[in-house]
Amino acid sequence: MKKQLLVILSLLFFISCSSVKNTQEAISNGNYDRAIDIALENLKRNKTKKGNQPYVLMLEEAFSKATLKDLDRISYLKKDQNPENLETIFVLYQNLKNRQERIKPLLPLSILNKGKDVRFEFDNYNDEIIAAKNQLSDYLYRKAKTLFNANNKLDYRNAYEDLEYIEKINSNFKDVRNLMNVAHERGLDFVIVSMKNQTQKVIPKRLEQDLLNFDTYGLNDFWTVYHGAKDPSIRYDFGLELNLRKIQVSPEQVREKEIIKEKEVKDGFKYLLDKNNNYVLDKDGNKIKVDKLVKVRCELYQFTQFKSAKVTGQVKYVDLNRRQTIETYPIASEFSFQHMYANHRGDKRALESSYLDLIRLRVVPFPTNEQMIYDAGQDLKGRLKSIITQNNFRN
Repeated sequence: MKKQLLVILSLLFFISCSSVKNTQEAISNGNYDRAIDIALENLKRNKTKKGNQPYVLMLEEAFSKATLKDLDRISYLKKDQNPENLETIFVLYQNLKNRQERIKPLLPLSILNKGKDVRFEFDNYNDEIIAAKNQLSDYLYRKAKTLFNANNKLDYRNAYEDLEYIEKINSNFKDVRNLMNVAHERGLDFVIVSMKNQTQKVIPKRLEQDLLNFDTYGLNDFWTVYHGAKDPSIRYDFGLELNLRKIQVSPEQVREKEIIKEKEVKDGFKYLLDKNNNYVLDKDGNKIKVDKLVKVRCELYQFTQFKSAKVTGQVKYVDLNRRQTIETYPIASEFSFQHMYANHRGDKRALESSYLDLIRLRVVPFPTNEQMIYDAGQDLKGRLKSIITQNNFRN
């Protein structure tokens, strides 16, 4: 027991030393917030523990250096007078405030051997944060309005991102919410989906309807809307063409296989005899019964009904504004119908349960060619969805 306790204490001491070392290294490398994280984590457990005293001193040092570093950075960026730096300035002021708020709940922190509390130089950055937030909001607002003038979908999307950021940091600023709706509406890509049958075979009408019913694909995203039927009021940006090139339906096949099974099975009982053909008795004088085993045989005729359909084609992405093909992707789908049943001759006790299930089944009608093509098309729909989700119209 003493040995186990010694091992545990040694392990805790090693972990403590390692944590102190990591904090010191973080400070030495200028990673002050990392040092603050480690120190706070340890002090939250027990801030008055003597073994945690190093974290108090290192927290004081890391906080002082982190604050000075951020303030120096802000001073430099302000002098640079580049509006692109406004977001960085805003974030730095927030960091200064958040760092203080994380430390405040632990105060006071004492240096035990000196009998005094550590003094942290806290400042109120609320005015600076509000000023930086408003300056950044004004800048991003003007930038977004400028992007509107370009009348380009990608510019509208960039404008939306700037406006969305304004809404996040400065809710209900000017008419930002209205402009976000406008930017989203004008930044949308509309894709018209069409299908061409180049197979020289009739495609089931319901399959064509299913393939073009993009409401069931769940593909519409924030910036892209797919239509299976043209809306005259919309100018489409891209076209997605599903060109079916070949449909193959195999003949109806029935494959037969003969399987012979033999097994020893229990068939009643018999009395146990000794070597002199006398009955063997139990302790109560009763004749001992044993299973009577017989060898049985069964001939199984297994039938497999099989029919397959394969659809192959091509998916083409088209830029309708430039009237150019962007990319083409091969697509193929296959569906197989298979049904098994069996007949038997002989003693079915020789059969395993899987074969017993088969002999309960009977022949079924083959699906029509139209049904086979439709079922293959359902798989084709999934493959089409996969192509669309993996390949964007815009890079």
